[in-house]
Amino acid sequence: MDIPVIYEDNHLLVVDKPINMPSQKDESKDLDLQSSLKALLKEKYGKPGNVFLALVQRLDRPVSGVMVLAKTSKAASRLSDQIRTRTFSKKYQAVVIGQCPPKGKLVNHLIKDAKTNITSVVPASSKYGKEAILEFTRLGFQNGCSLIEVKLITGRPHQIRVQFAAAGFPLWGDKKYGEQASLLVRFQTRQKGSIALRSVEINFNHPTKNEPLQFEVERPGFEPWSYFSF
Repeated sequence: MDIPVIYEDNHLLVVDKPINMPSQKDESKDLDLQSSLKALLKEKYGKPGNVFLALVQRLDRPVSGVMVLAKTSKAASRLSDQIRTRTFSKKYQAVVIGQCPPKGKLVNHLIKDAKTNITSVVPASSKYGKEAILEFTRLGFQNGCSLIEVKLITGRPHQIRVQFAAAGFPLWGDKKYGEQASLLVRFQTRQKGSIALRSVEINFNHPTKNEPLQFEVERPGFEPWSYFSF
């Protein structure tokens, strides 16, 4: 599978992850992003033995977009620290069902069931729930759908999908977290399981040079099915 490389140096590899590709090996045993890129680097540089390439962020299988991977343990540690301290910024673009507010902030507590791979909203008092925060701006509204830009403050499994579904605005095409959304899926025969969500921008400091870096990819726009072409 063709994986567009956006940037590479001795410490970083930034790519545009294709849709319907796991970020790492899972029980499906389908070709995953991390293994594919390791093979690419091994062949490109003729490296013997195992290639170090660490995931510091993950995208859900049906989600495409910009991701950074670390080529050294030092880069992996420092990027993970930036994510933990929330100095690593991630922006997404999505289409949701309904007319959401012009802008807002969603705060929930989430818990993931490892057996079912489903994340749920739980009361803030739950000792197992983890705080999930995001901010969003509505870019437009048409045909019963809102085009939104989302800034993730935290990074929980399925966070954007779960929080917007809980708020009454499920993502277009998301059969897992929105029944209404699944009823509107008419263009998914070619890319089953895709949803109208794409990682469009990441900002962080270079792990060794301490220089600010920003990487962006194409924003699909309003048409939900256009998200399925990446």
